Amino acid sequence: MIRVTVWNEFIHEKSNPNVREIYPEGMHTCIAEGLREDAGLEVRTATLDEPEHGLTETVLEATDVLTWWGHTAHERVRDEIVLRVRKRVHEGMGLLVLHSGHYSKIFKSLMGTTCSLCWREAGEKERLWVCNPAHPIAKGIDRYFEIEHTEMYGEPFGIPPPDEQIFVSWFAGGEVFRSGQTWKRGNGKIFYFRPGHETYPIYHDKTVKLILKNGVKWAAASGSKWIDSAPNIPVEQAPEPIEPWGGSVH
Repeated sequence: MIRVTVWNEFIHEKSNPNVREIYPEGMHTCIAEGLREDAGLEVRTATLDEPEHGLTETVLEATDVLTWWGHTAHERVRDEIVLRVRKRVHEGMGLLVLHSGHYSKIFKSLMGTTCSLCWREAGEKERLWVCNPAHPIAKGIDRYFEIEHTEMYGEPFGIPPPDEQIFVSWFAGGEVFRSGQTWKRGNGKIFYFRPGHETYPIYHDKTVKLILKNGVKWAAASGSKWIDSAPNIPVEQAPEPIEPWGGSVH
């Protein structure tokens, strides 16, 4: 079983009637239900207002893949929780960053860039083209698929060059956007996926749900846990015999 934690700030669903109508139980519930369609995924949810944002040490240790959706409350995420999540990614936990999560503290921290972009909320059509049809995240997807109404994201997208480009989007207004790409940080795999604006029923879309399931399976921990440590190796423990020479600042 792949253990998945679906994280959501869960604010607009409670404050905006349009969002609440689409996601009455919260976007995290909808995303989790889509993932649970795969019997190989064990899914839990966590939200911003839970103690420690629902991301305790215990929860993260029991998480193979974390999905992250945020929009209006990026700055409310405590820095110590961001560091905790980043440490787990470095150790091998997978991370799926969704839509406006591009501006989350955790994504910007892992990317080391602004992660800024252009945007327009006009309910226009998006056509997502598959750049790498052999990639596991694109499994079961045709040459392209469309989302009838969505928010536009446009270039330039302030991210470092990805390891792999999976999807690129075209919008009815003419803009294009790199809408699905991967990186590796430490032992952890990261997948950014653009679709998911809260005022449209995007996480109900069967193709989007398939991509999220594919993404979780791709990002799942390999089983090995990478530990970032740099201990002093005493002279007597060197692989080959040596005699110390010169001074030391330690």
